[in-house]
Amino acid sequence: MKTDFTQTLKQHSALLARVASGYEANDALRQELLQEIAIAVWQGLKRFEGKSSLKTYILKIAHNRAVSHIAANARVPALEPLEDHIVPASVASSSPEQQTVQDSSLNALLSIVRQLPLPGRQVLTLSLEGLSYEEIADISGLTRNHVGVILKRTKSEVVRRMENA
Repeated sequence: MKTDFTQTLKQHSALLARVASGYEANDALRQELLQEIAIAVWQGLKRFEGKSSLKTYILKIAHNRAVSHIAANARVPALEPLEDHIVPASVASSSPEQQTVQDSSLNALLSIVRQLPLPGRQVLTLSLEGLSYEEIADISGLTRNHVGVILKRTKSEVVRRMENA
């Protein structure tokens, strides 16, 4: 099955940006990760057989690349404090005060998500993208039941950390 890379990247660019944001706080490294993901998607599209949805296939590639990126950069210490500069997609109608509160809440949530162990982070971010347990299991290599257990524990941990923040 042949899929157009340019069209696929345009269609899923926001999704891939959210994946990268869930794994990488540093803007420069996040852009590097996005480039790595784009290359991996380009290479992977040749092997896409249509056994899953294109979105699921791309997310599997993106999350695998993000995990590899985190592992490769885990040994590199941060040289300076990192700041988040994430703009939510749907805040155009918000007042400046509401947008500031939303940005602050989103950045706090992203910070907490980035601190989660990789399996929990992966399952949570895929769930937030609206994927079913079956799709998450396919992407992550876990069983459907294990996805449910990890998701429940991860959500509880995120809520606990948000309340303590």
